[in-house]
Amino acid sequence: MSDLKAPLRPKRKKVWVDYFVKFRWIIVIFVVLPISFTLYFLTYLGDVKSEMKSYKRRQKEHDENVKKVVKRLKERNPSKDGLVCTARKPWIAVGMRNVDYKRARHYEVDLSAFRNILEIDSERMIVRAEPLVNMGQISRASVPMNLSPAVVAELDDLTVGGLINGYGIEGSSHIYGLFSDTVVAYEIVLADGQVVRATKDNEYSDLFYAIPWSQGTLGLLVSAEIKLIPVKEYMRLSYKPVVGNLKELAQAYIDSFAPRDGDQDNPSKVPDFVETMIYNSTEGVMMTGRYASKEEAKKKGNVINNVGWWFKPWFYQHAQTALKKGEFVEYIPTREYYHRHTRCLYWEGKLILPFADQWWFRFLLGWMMPPKVSLLKATQGEAIRNYYHEMHVIQDMLVPLYKVGDALEWVDREMEVYPIWLCPHRLFKLPVKTMVYPEAGFEHQRRQGDTSYAQMYTDVGVYYSPGPVLRGEVFDGADAVRRMEDWLIENHGFQPQYAVSELNEKKFWRMFDADLYEHSRKKYGAVGTFMSVYYKSKKGRKTEKEVQEAEQAHLETAYAEAG
Repeated sequence: MSDLKAPLRPKRKKVWVDYFVKFRWIIVIFVVLPISFTLYFLTYLGDVKSEMKSYKRRQKEHDENVKKVVKRLKERNPSKDGLVCTARKPWIAVGMRNVDYKRARHYEVDLSAFRNILEIDSERMIVRAEPLVNMGQISRASVPMNLSPAVVAELDDLTVGGLINGYGIEGSSHIYGLFSDTVVAYEIVLADGQVVRATKDNEYSDLFYAIPWSQGTLGLLVSAEIKLIPVKEYMRLSYKPVVGNLKELAQAYIDSFAPRDGDQDNPSKVPDFVETMIYNSTEGVMMTGRYASKEEAKKKGNVINNVGWWFKPWFYQHAQTALKKGEFVEYIPTREYYHRHTRCLYWEGKLILPFADQWWFRFLLGWMMPPKVSLLKATQGEAIRNYYHEMHVIQDMLVPLYKVGDALEWVDREMEVYPIWLCPHRLFKLPVKTMVYPEAGFEHQRRQGDTSYAQMYTDVGVYYSPGPVLRGEVFDGADAVRRMEDWLIENHGFQPQYAVSELNEKKFWRMFDADLYEHSRKKYGAVGTFMSVYYKSKKGRKTEKEVQEAEQAHLETAYAEAG
């Protein structure tokens, strides 16, 4: 974790919340873990039941559920009812951002039935899924067929809808982009109840490009068609330790997947999967993976590591052993590799249950891990969640690849959070300018990792308690996030909206581009029906008056332009 350096700030006086957080593991072990395991098991049974149904029956149920959504939207009285939101409880969302927008009066539409895989088409190489289908469910169905979504987010609980409307990345994103870049069609229920299928080349192409990052504020997503790729049974994973300063670690990370000769599309030079963990300011482990057949993995002398077993060391700690024993290679079953961070929630599990990484806990209770994030949120009150916002960081910084060294130095200087997760992703040059977009003229610079059609970005994942907090010093979490957001704006970076944000509206639209989004909101009737993406992402309680005034301003603008 973060190095305990000499104190730099005054000591912070402890309050009752500190002691509650310190002993929160009691509630987690005796309440959260048992309920989590029960919910996981019931969800699994539901998935099995769904898989037993024919695709035809699933489609019939889907069509019936879509009709219910349409009926519900058409029953809404705009002059009396609040803005439209899903009926999902605020604490169920996996993201750490408080779902405060639901505290204002709103009109609920129930999407809880939309949790079926509707089709896996091996000819079109498409999986069609409803928005509440999660990554564990898809990989469980597709990997035995030697198929997989091109991008599979690491945590089992992350849903198709959340990854599309929000943000999703994986170790294959340096090839395929973000999760939303792998979607070929959306089925959307618009504000007026019209059901449309949006693709990049049909009449709803503007809506297709506007949906990602919109947080469900353009319409209700009821299904998506997602690109599949062929995969093999195992991942051949190489672990390479690197020692040096942060700029040297950053360059080693870039070199692990981006050929210096610019041949970024050459599969013999670019691995299938990339991931790096920076453990402190001088040490990191670079991991690269390639799909491997069962025959190759089981050859004499090869090491197979079933990281999915409950008693196995947590993945980030297992990778860290490369710093002592040097470079090594092993084979991991593909699905277990995909979800390698699920059991320990990256390294957040160490904060939730400080002893859960010990061999005796893993052996006795590891099978109950992880606690559901939604239940962790449900068992914390206002004071606890405010404490975490101030004393804890869960942020992703999406920055141009060539600036990753600067980002690492900024995090070390301002937050002192370790480990840091690095995962590259392409940001494609699209026919239209979307909310997130590459730097102008990147294709002429052709920096390491870039191509003519995409700029290479990287996710700098910052998840843990900052060094000053671990040392008992004063730390202003909100101010640190504000400074991080300013740094991102200055460096053409982006902040995923699942995280706690301190952005005001002006800065929000400096970070993101509003043109296509606002065009689509007005064209498809979302203004006055769905809350805007800024107000949905904004930190703090939203009063009904505040939300209605903001929407009224958008409505007046829309009417003026229509006239």
